[in-house]
Amino acid sequence: MDSAQFREFGKAAVDLIADYLDNVRDRSVLPDVEPGYLHGLIPDRLPDKGDKWEDVLADVEKTIMPGMTHWQSPRCHAYYPAASSYPSIIGEMLAAGFGNLGFSWITSPVCTELEVAMMNWLGKLLNLPEDFLFSEGGRGGGVIQGSASEATVIALLAAKGRTIRKICQNTINSNENDIRAKLVGYTSDQANSSVEKAGLVGSMPIRILPSNEKGELAADTLQEAVEVDIANGLIPCFVVAAFGSTGTCSIDDLESIGPVCNKFDIWLHVDAAYAGAALMLPEYKHLAAGLKYADSFDFNLHKWLLVNFDCSAMWVKDSSHLVQSLSVDRIYLKHQRQGQNPKAPDYMHWQIALGRRFRALKVWITLRVYGVDGLQAFLRKQIDLALQFSEKVKNDPRFELSVPPRMGLVCFRLKGEDDVTKMLYDRLMARRKIFTVIATAQNKLIIRFCINSQLTEKKDIEFAWSEISEQAMIVLNNNEPMVNGKDHRMTNGSDEKIDF
Repeated sequence: MDSAQFREFGKAAVDLIADYLDNVRDRSVLPDVEPGYLHGLIPDRLPDKGDKWEDVLADVEKTIMPGMTHWQSPRCHAYYPAASSYPSIIGEMLAAGFGNLGFSWITSPVCTELEVAMMNWLGKLLNLPEDFLFSEGGRGGGVIQGSASEATVIALLAAKGRTIRKICQNTINSNENDIRAKLVGYTSDQANSSVEKAGLVGSMPIRILPSNEKGELAADTLQEAVEVDIANGLIPCFVVAAFGSTGTCSIDDLESIGPVCNKFDIWLHVDAAYAGAALMLPEYKHLAAGLKYADSFDFNLHKWLLVNFDCSAMWVKDSSHLVQSLSVDRIYLKHQRQGQNPKAPDYMHWQIALGRRFRALKVWITLRVYGVDGLQAFLRKQIDLALQFSEKVKNDPRFELSVPPRMGLVCFRLKGEDDVTKMLYDRLMARRKIFTVIATAQNKLIIRFCINSQLTEKKDIEFAWSEISEQAMIVLNNNEPMVNGKDHRMTNGSDEKIDF
């Protein structure tokens, strides 16, 4: 393909993306396919001759779209957002076109220095403690990881390395392998599953501690677990606090957990994957107070800040712990400007992989196009839409809020036993008009309804509530649940079929 064909292909692809997003509301948010559907739509081997780009692009609608779950649909309310915006898409395209691999300063100085600048922009935007920012004489700084899961692994490895080095320096005849075998980490039962996976990757057992009635990890629960482990000869090393848990967006009390971590010299990592973006709003600024105790903090721009996946912003108060724990500096990776400026780090030592994408470009473009005012307006609109939905739940006597609405998330259920909520959820999934997921709160089944798409408007809230309300009526009238997407007759003696 030459540049002339690329121009044609690219313009057609941009039109396809724009048309898709303009009309995504009209598509069923969930695909109507079975596992293995794609097998019959593509050849079992690559053809010898290449296809015309026009034919390939046409096959996007024929082959790709039928199996697409439409995360950008304003009727997608599952999980947390998969952020997207036109400026970020342009940034992705430019980064792909430039094709840089900025793992060290010399491999592409602008990749490194723009990332440093953007991490300071973001840190100030979120009102993070100054210790987390790049500064003259400071030890802190930020880095863009691929996901909050990666950031948790990185933080665990840094915590592990710091603890081992400290004990080896202070203990005569210490054995690193013996120390590693005794390290232990902690989190709550509301934390993301990635914390457990980080423990598997980093060979550190993670204690899953019970949360309180608010879904938070209490300081006394943490301290008791730490003291028990110390008494049993173990070494507490790492704590992950949830700042916006996956299930209900609960926020651990950092001001009470933090002193416990400080007392026992435990690394405190704050996972704010979704909710961290809200710290830019003055009305949520108070939530940042406990961050003074944290050693590391992470949030996903690709969840709630209009930057496409992948883009997860991680800060540490002392970057030397990352570098010492992750540095493998072969001669072919060295360069003459290495270590000359603290604002020009070699980011390969701040991550697991060697190569790294020019993610800072899409961040720079997106932040500049929206500005602080635009970003704040976007978040406030999403929060307001969630409040509108929560009012509908509160005003319907059939339903109850499981927890107060938090940011863009509303957790609700039908009153009564879990089975009616499960039946409602199953009907919603089978009909594919809106997409939600279930979770548990206070040992009860709940439905999570999150404002995900930047395209979501009040009319989408009305549409979703109408769908939920109608299906709740059918469930509560003793109608059978949907099976394989098919509706069944009522079982209370009526022979009349219910229309959907």
